[in-house]
Amino acid sequence: MDFYYLIESAPCRSILMLAKTLGLELNRKLLSLKNGEQLTPEFLKINPQHTIPTLVDNGYSVWESRVILIYLAEKYGKDDSLYPKCPQKRALVNQRLFFDLSLYGFFADYYYPIARDKQAPVPERLTKLESQLEFLNTFLEGQTYVANNSLSIADYTLYATISTFEAGGIDLSKFPNIVRWSEHLSKTLPGADENKEGCELLKKYWYAVQVQALRHLPKQHNTKMDFYYTAGSSPCRAVIMTAKAVNVNLNKKNLNLMAGEHLTPEYLKINPQHTIPTLVDNSFALWESRAIMVYLAEKYGKDDSLYPKCPKKKAVINQRLYFDMGTLYKSFSDYYYPQLFAKAPADPELYKKIEAAFALLDTFLEGHSYVAGDALSLADIAIAATVSTFDVAGFDFSKYANVAKWYANAKQVVPAFDENWQGCLEFKAKFFH
Repeated sequence: MDFYYLIESAPCRSILMLAKTLGLELNRKLLSLKNGEQLTPEFLKINPQHTIPTLVDNGYSVWESRVILIYLAEKYGKDDSLYPKCPQKRALVNQRLFFDLSLYGFFADYYYPIARDKQAPVPERLTKLESQLEFLNTFLEGQTYVANNSLSIADYTLYATISTFEAGGIDLSKFPNIVRWSEHLSKTLPGADENKEGCELLKKYWYAVQVQALRHLPKQHNTKMDFYYTAGSSPCRAVIMTAKAVNVNLNKKNLNLMAGEHLTPEYLKINPQHTIPTLVDNSFALWESRAIMVYLAEKYGKDDSLYPKCPKKKAVINQRLYFDMGTLYKSFSDYYYPQLFAKAPADPELYKKIEAAFALLDTFLEGHSYVAGDALSLADIAIAATVSTFDVAGFDFSKYANVAKWYANAKQVVPAFDENWQGCLEFKAKFFH
């Protein structure tokens, strides 16, 4: 069997450990991905997806590590213990295999930009990774192995993954079940020593890069801010993106407006106007999204780039913020809200106001990369939240070429736009069936 691999790769190491368990001799063919050896015509004939690991068993080519694990266990296992024939037991092993693929994806999202692109770590991505590790920790509660309390191919792939996390400096001490399980496999799993050697090579490459990147990790502001919001609200999402831009952590408190949670006596003491979003920064309460955005930028921004001190530049940004509130967002609420909340028919005259608002925005963007000049500002963040709401509502703004170009760029450069988009999708699911 020819085996195309890289020892530093967790998926490759999982195959090596299973082969050791099954007593299989692999004809190892080390590929240099840096030199593009996975892109040669010869390798592309074997695997047109040009990925590793790839196994060729007497002319039969198979790739994707978890698929290879299944293939080897079924064809060469002396029994079905590593990949049970029982549908229920097999289903649990399959679930863990798919979970491993997802888990490694969260690691890649967090760690690869650090190790490969020398970017500063993104704390939110680490939080997402740790939430997945919490699931694995739960799977292992009272269990020696990850599925059916019996050694299976799921242990091989997850062990290779977790040992890679350790090599990358991920702190696993808060997940005691994972630590216990990993230590057990390190002593009992055939090929665990070679797996460790591959991880040591990763450490040498990654450690210096990670240390360098950590020096550039943005300072988190040590303050507690309660933020009352709903994810579907465009103004709320604008504040969330601003908080991300100035590196402030929000203690998010979701309000159910349908249940009247914004009308409780406790909330009315905070905000007698009972609107969202509302920010409480060490007892200082503030509402109206654009006022909150300005407050966060002025108090916590590392510089004045989002909201300049220059009166002329500030005036343009303010104009765009008022335009967003009084024209662009208002055109959305005037046209869509009666349809969504009162089941009223669409009003063509109100639709024309949306078109007029986008025509104005398109004019503002003529010859400019951003809505208030040539630098990202609070105006871009506010209007990005609004335009993305139009997007999920199905409004076609492709004929506004400047807006379309700006919006495509905003998706890439506005901090936390992904979280904003998730809120948009929640809004869509709730109201645009």
